[in-house]
Amino acid sequence: MRVAGNKLKHMSDFYFSELNNIYDKKEIESIFASSVNHFLGFSKTEIITKSNENINQSDLLHLYDCCKELKTNKPLQYILGETWFYDTPFYVNNSVLIPRPETEELVEIITKENPSAKNILDIGTGSGCIAISLKKNIPSSSVFACDISSEAISLAQKNALSTDLNVCFYEADILDRESFTRKTTHTFDVIVSNPPYIKESERQNLAKNVIDFEPALALFVEGDDSILFYKKIIDICTTLLNKNGKLYFELNPLTALKVQDYAVQSKIFDSITILNDMSGKLRFFNAVKI
Repeated sequence: MRVAGNKLKHMSDFYFSELNNIYDKKEIESIFASSVNHFLGFSKTEIITKSNENINQSDLLHLYDCCKELKTNKPLQYILGETWFYDTPFYVNNSVLIPRPETEELVEIITKENPSAKNILDIGTGSGCIAISLKKNIPSSSVFACDISSEAISLAQKNALSTDLNVCFYEADILDRESFTRKTTHTFDVIVSNPPYIKESERQNLAKNVIDFEPALALFVEGDDSILFYKKIIDICTTLLNKNGKLYFELNPLTALKVQDYAVQSKIFDSITILNDMSGKLRFFNAVKI
């Protein structure tokens, strides 16, 4: 791996030559722009106007090392230690999933439909991106968020501190109903979750950058019941979701209708809706408690 020179355009050529077997051209352009912005502070326009300028040795080394890590399929967000979600920067590491654009859509739906929600609970919060974004956009609400991972809770608390938003994070396991109920001492107007929904038997179908780097705890369901977490959260709504309160899920399109069927059979809800995401896939669940 050699860079032809010290100019920004040489580093750009280097990224394209080293990463073309992993990413397409537009992805490499985006990755390079994000890397340069992170290490040099240049905008996309400046990357063009300063392409013939020399880069100092320290910045050159940062960009070079970043490309080396990218060649291992490590996601850029983990390399940089940060990502943007719903117009807010968040710290990320391999103890939490990288927030996806679909999850931003879910936050948008909840924010628009619940401007006066008093108590909100995010189950399986990971980086805290959902909980913190909801607190930012529904400032009058009290937001609580839990995760089974102590490492995830620590990172979520760091994100809340960096955004100066007050969210109550705590460690809890939704699969242990008695313990979960004991630790969750409020009832809620809104409960939201983007839980694990991939069976271990389907691991081989995932992209290498996901399998090798993103946390298995946040991805996989043990056993053969891929909607286990959804069922447990629906069940807990009998006691934790207020009357006329709303439950929201981000769904796996392949099992969305199974989740809907279980919710109908629970007889907890007055109305149940499944919405498509921007790509037309069944993605979001919304139910109102009787």
